[in-house]
Amino acid sequence: MRFVIQRVSEASVSVEGHLIGKINNGFMVLIGIADTDNEEIADKLVKKMTALRIFEDENGKTNLSLADVKGGLLLISQFTLYANCKKGNRPSFIEAGAPDKANALYEHIIEKCRETIPIVETGEFGADMKVSLINDGPFTIILDSDKL
Repeated sequence: MRFVIQRVSEASVSVEGHLIGKINNGFMVLIGIADTDNEEIADKLVKKMTALRIFEDENGKTNLSLADVKGGLLLISQFTLYANCKKGNRPSFIEAGAPDKANALYEHIIEKCRETIPIVETGEFGADMKVSLINDGPFTIILDSDKL
């Protein structure tokens, strides 16, 4: 499982010209799910992500968590995080999770996040989404379950 976490001052997602999710201060998270992933792995990444202290305190140090700043989450499923570009110029996505399993895990991640974070917005699984954000910093962190 891979989370690409961007600290944002604002982020939004639209499908077919309709705004479906929007946050101000918080994290915009791209979520990639592999066939080998499960709820235990998802729970571990959610716990790590929501506890990250990457917001600045009064001294300018990255010392505050999402909860400390009352930030929101915008969670976007993105199977292309499992693109394999080793051969040729056309990426292979065979490492990405099967849609049914990936969608179930994506929904699980959303529910786990809602247990501790009051503002959780989402994209639409499998849809052609237009994502807009202002990366604050810029500050981007990648959590990969294979490296935790």
